[in-house]
Amino acid sequence: MNPATRFLNFFVYSNLFIAACTVLMVNQTSKYLLKQLPDRSLLLFVFFSTICSYSFHWFLTSESKVQLPRITWVKKNKAVHLVLFVIGLVGAAFYFFELIEWWRWLVLAAIITFLYSAPKIPHRWFRALRKVAIGKTISLALVWTYVTAILPVIVEESRWTTDVILYAISRFFFIYAICILFDFRDREDDQAAGIRSMVTWFSEKNVNRLFYASVFICYCTVIALHFYGYSWQGIILLLIPAVITQLMYRYAKNNFSDMLYYFILDGLMMLSALLMLIFGFG
Repeated sequence: MNPATRFLNFFVYSNLFIAACTVLMVNQTSKYLLKQLPDRSLLLFVFFSTICSYSFHWFLTSESKVQLPRITWVKKNKAVHLVLFVIGLVGAAFYFFELIEWWRWLVLAAIITFLYSAPKIPHRWFRALRKVAIGKTISLALVWTYVTAILPVIVEESRWTTDVILYAISRFFFIYAICILFDFRDREDDQAAGIRSMVTWFSEKNVNRLFYASVFICYCTVIALHFYGYSWQGIILLLIPAVITQLMYRYAKNNFSDMLYYFILDGLMMLSALLMLIFGFG
């Protein structure tokens, strides 16, 4: 394995990549939607919290019905996840106190984040969460939307105008569509663990309908932003990742490579934010 591949694997598998995605998405909400610079403490809180929560999640993940290189990497690098979990926890705690004025909203973010990984904890109380129908998909999409599209509005004390609500809805359904693909890939693991996700609960036809309905709602709410003063150029940048996700749907349902899911699909969540930085929006 060449050095570039090793670096990419570490960057993605250590969760540094997904933490960077989260920061870009928060930055996008502040600059594009709220027309102001993001709160530095919030950006750092989100970065460290993501490192903490994802390291915790993957530390508890060591088996999979699908043979994925990431599982092998996780098994060999448990110490890396443990160290990053501690670093993330300390960093999140530090910036939590800098944002103490909004502690209720930050604690809420922590709770809904924890609920996603909780079923992996080997205790009967947490195993019971595996029986909650469709909860896995909704909770993951909800926490991403809350942290990246709602929390910045709360911390920066902005008004809940119609365009803000439309933006949050569009983020939820876009992320939800991506989560459906992750559920489809994880269906064997979820069935073996007794976790009831969208894919294990519904027929494939109904899952397809849910995916396309989610993408359609995303399109509608993003386009509706034009009626609240947002330019078509920015709206197109918001739509590009959703269009790519729709085009990749059938392919991704049959190809479960790590980099497709943890680099490309995860990266699509922040693609519009990156494009806006490149083209100077916000």
